Amino acid sequence: MAMELQIQVAQAVQVLNHDIQSCNRVAANQWLVQFQQTDAAWEVATSILTSNSSYVHDFEVELFSAQVLKRKIQNEGGCLQPEARTALQTALLLAAKRFSSGPPPLLTQICLALSALVLRSEEWKKPIEQLFAGLNELQEGHGNGSSAILELLTVLPEEVIEDQKNNATVSSARRWNFSQEVFTLLSHTPAVLEFLLQQSEDKVGELIQIHERNRKILRCLLSWVRVGCFTEIPQNTLPAHPLLNFVYNSLQVFSSFDLAVEVLTELVSCHEGLPQVLLCRMQSLKDGLLLPALTSGNEKIIFGLACLMAEIGQAAPGLIAEASPEALALADALLRCVSYQSEDWEIADSTLQFWCSVAGYLLGMEFERGSHKHMAFVTFIPVFTALLDALLLRAQVDSSDLSVDEPNGAFDIPDGLAHFRTNMEELLIDICHLLGPSQFIQKMFAEPWSSLEGPIPWQDVEVKVFVLNVVAEIVLQDAQPFDISVLMHLVMVLSNSSSGGHTGFMCWVQKSIAEVVGSYSKWVCSFHEAIVPLLLFLASGLGRFVAASACANALRRVCEDASKMLAEPSNLEVLLWIGEGLEEMHLHLHEEEDVISAIALVLSTVPNRELVNKSMERLLKSSYEAIELLLKIDSEGPLTQHSIGYAQLLESVARAFYRMGAIFTQLSTPVFSSSPGDETILLILRHFWPLLERIFSSDHMQNGCLSTAVCKALSQAIQASGRNFSALLSEVMDCLSRNFLSFQHHECFIRTAAVVIEEFGHEEEYGSLFISTFQMFTAADSVSALNSSYVCDQEPDLVEAYTSFTSTFVRCCPKEVVAAAESLVEASFQKAAICCAAMHRGAALAAMSYMSCFLEVCLSSILESSSCIVQGSFSNVALRICSHCGEGVISGVIYALLGVSALTRVHKSATLLQQLAAICKASERTNQNGIICWNSLQGWLLSTVQSLPVEYLNPGEAETLVPRWLNAMEGAALDYLESKKSKGGRASHGYMQGNGGRSLKLIIREFADTHRHTPPSL
Repeated sequence: MAMELQIQVAQAVQVLNHDIQSCNRVAANQWLVQFQQTDAAWEVATSILTSNSSYVHDFEVELFSAQVLKRKIQNEGGCLQPEARTALQTALLLAAKRFSSGPPPLLTQICLALSALVLRSEEWKKPIEQLFAGLNELQEGHGNGSSAILELLTVLPEEVIEDQKNNATVSSARRWNFSQEVFTLLSHTPAVLEFLLQQSEDKVGELIQIHERNRKILRCLLSWVRVGCFTEIPQNTLPAHPLLNFVYNSLQVFSSFDLAVEVLTELVSCHEGLPQVLLCRMQSLKDGLLLPALTSGNEKIIFGLACLMAEIGQAAPGLIAEASPEALALADALLRCVSYQSEDWEIADSTLQFWCSVAGYLLGMEFERGSHKHMAFVTFIPVFTALLDALLLRAQVDSSDLSVDEPNGAFDIPDGLAHFRTNMEELLIDICHLLGPSQFIQKMFAEPWSSLEGPIPWQDVEVKVFVLNVVAEIVLQDAQPFDISVLMHLVMVLSNSSSGGHTGFMCWVQKSIAEVVGSYSKWVCSFHEAIVPLLLFLASGLGRFVAASACANALRRVCEDASKMLAEPSNLEVLLWIGEGLEEMHLHLHEEEDVISAIALVLSTVPNRELVNKSMERLLKSSYEAIELLLKIDSEGPLTQHSIGYAQLLESVARAFYRMGAIFTQLSTPVFSSSPGDETILLILRHFWPLLERIFSSDHMQNGCLSTAVCKALSQAIQASGRNFSALLSEVMDCLSRNFLSFQHHECFIRTAAVVIEEFGHEEEYGSLFISTFQMFTAADSVSALNSSYVCDQEPDLVEAYTSFTSTFVRCCPKEVVAAAESLVEASFQKAAICCAAMHRGAALAAMSYMSCFLEVCLSSILESSSCIVQGSFSNVALRICSHCGEGVISGVIYALLGVSALTRVHKSATLLQQLAAICKASERTNQNGIICWNSLQGWLLSTVQSLPVEYLNPGEAETLVPRWLNAMEGAALDYLESKKSKGGRASHGYMQGNGGRSLKLIIREFADTHRHTPPSL
């Protein structure tokens, strides 16, 4: 039977790998998958690896068998009986001896299976010890046994490290076993190192074989270094250790260079004595390897040495900062690596952390002038000055490297250069600190082109203005303005359309200069005569994809810093011209918002109201026209919703509303709001609201982008106009509720209604209107369906919008209004208790925030009511809601702590439990203790725990959880009530404060941490 299965396995593997019919390959794969899950797979796979049958003696079949054993050991090895494990280990050792000469992938899989078996043999006494005792048998009687030992010694530490990485999901006993595995491994360090040393001294065989064996030795040594073997070696013996010399000598051999670098890099990072040892050898490495590699262009050698040298500096920056001859030789070597002109930026990028570490150490040194430390600091100034030159050269954008982004026709710099520029920002800031802002700026403008005469080397200009933008914060803090005329000269040159600014590279120049203009806007605005050219420069950049965002941001910053100067008629005219041309610029929404906000900000400083109103009409003319055109389509015929023209018109109208919203935001500035009923706001509202009513009544609102834009504009209009909108509240709420019922996947209507309540909720006269809106939202099919955490995960945006609305209603409306909406508040509170167990983090936290908001309002009301609570009052209503929903709160919190991302919900969960416990304690001091009391909380917690599936809790946990949690909740509740009492009830929340609150949070965190892999469903 076993032989028949071996033959079937061999045939299936052959079909899987070589049959030309896909259906046959699928069938073979399915059969092999099922075979792996059977108990017979143990015997069959073992027999294939240990037998000499010519029929199944095939590399592919043997490799498959080794992989089967490895997977079964990893998944089921803990279930094997001791006798079976012993037999399996013997068989795997035999297979390793048999295939010690290869093929290498097969030997690796056998050794991986053997390592996995040993590490899962917990009940054996010292399984690793037994394995090492068996290694002698592996070498005896077989000339190539050392190859198998090398491979086994290589994969064994790797498996131990992998086990350690995955120990978060296992028991504390297993974690202890992992630590013992490492300790046992390290106890064999001397024997392993002696074996590796013997192998390294074996020169028998051809040169190719020797080089290949040396690579295996290095790979094995790397595994042991990573597990910490060299930490067992006394530091004073390390420099002369034969294996260290072997690794160092391996650097000289091209075939073993990469592994030697890996070993030394790993050693440097974990052995504090090694940087000093290697630093003494850097001059010989530089002269013997690096300089020839730089001359010949051998980038493998250059990159490897750069990484090794950089690791030395990162591990011991203080050693480098001493400025010894060896340290300066290392710095010079890395400086040469930065300057090396390769096709990519990987070599230069690999050195950046070295320079940051050294610069950070130098900046953190405390020294007196004339001291040794001060002299070391001074010694490194020329080094970092030269480094700055090298970085500027390597960070330049070559026009030949630009690639075209097909969708928008923009030019992109290579990803490697973009990554390098991002990574070098921290280093540039450090260099600016080291040199000082003045000297740094002087270095930027030291070139002849800064004299404003002669041709401009745009590549040099672009990289230097990029650097100026990076260090802007430091330069501005120095408060010593540099000669900004050079920058303004560049602006004026580029504002001329004949400057060739339409080429791809010049767009990058324009982007970089615009970023600098935005960063140094306060200083730039001091050049009054250059304001118009500056506006023209920014306007031209808005039409170019690469530069648009930088120019929009710069325009906003300039308008903020020079609003009064820009309000002059000639400057204002240019701004309005920019605003009128936005439709043709095709900007992103955030860019367009920057531009509109900038123009509106300048208009806010214009004292002539008639001029302001006319300017607003010009600015919004295209927006009104686009909306009218869309409404005309709706009234004259059927919608052509699938046409390109209709989609473009919808986008134009959405942008129109975003622009209007941005203007409304600026209208709420102090200048505009200084006089009630400002005519500019009323002027826009007279156009805005009639258009809005018609849009709300159209079928166009089924478009999500349009409805979002309309609702955002309405929200901003309400926030800006205040009382000017009060007469329209009924129509507004009707439009919002009616549209939500029609298009229930557009939660923006609910969010806008929350804004209305935020602004007007405190006025009791609108209470019935807001309750009616609350009723319509809650009765909607989509909201009614929020009765399980699964549904909440399908509609997270709706959950967030609805719970935000309910929070605003409870927080902003008078208590009498909230009490009148008792049934609605209770229904929404029950939904929130369900939603807090959703997998979607945002939806769950929003639900918890609403619950916490309601409980806080409830608790504050109870404390204000003293001991006598009137029937029908808000406190009475709130207690009834708590009594009906209390168990749901407890259940929701526990399921939230059992789910994914549980640790992110610990604080809110603990807060909810503390609030609920405080309410139960506080109610016992009132005449309403028959509605809710401490026994109520105890019953809710007990009922919830008892209803949990048994697999969700650890054995015996159900009996201890309830009393432990109740005790912690009582302490937390008393802490909070005492804090409110001692501070007159006017203190901030005080949640999780005091010993009780901290103890409760600790218990909740521990529960979440130990149950976070349970898959809950509520």
